[in-house]
Amino acid sequence: MSSVKVVYWTGSGNTQAMADAVANGINGVGGQAEVTTFDAITPDQAAAEAVIAFGCPAMGAEVLEEGTVEPFMAEYETKCSGKKVALFGSYGWGDGQWMRDWQDRLVAGGATIIGGEGVIANNAPDDTAIAALEDLGRALAQA
Repeated sequence: MSSVKVVYWTGSGNTQAMADAVANGINGVGGQAEVTTFDAITPDQAAAEAVIAFGCPAMGAEVLEEGTVEPFMAEYETKCSGKKVALFGSYGWGDGQWMRDWQDRLVAGGATIIGGEGVIANNAPDDTAIAALEDLGRALAQA
């Protein structure tokens, strides 16, 4: 098994906790998780990864964080063809539309979404979300 980058942005710590749970799933099956933030990696570096996870909470009217994550993803989605990508994030309102939109953008760019859909948690991830995130990490390690 290889190393898998888990890239996230967080405002309150909820998405960081989610990234840690994904990493636990990766490491738990013998993979090697490398957890980092969006500002510590470039879209080109992310595009060099065959398998990668991204995490971002819903912001405003259910959109990605606009200062760092949105510009990063706008560039990455033009380079993601053939990549295996997992998505996760937290929200405090709405129904997860930002996650569906995010998935659609990456699929349109040619990526395969690992796990079938992103894992979302309402505010802080509860035990059910942590278990789903660890499952997602295991799937990433074996992708």
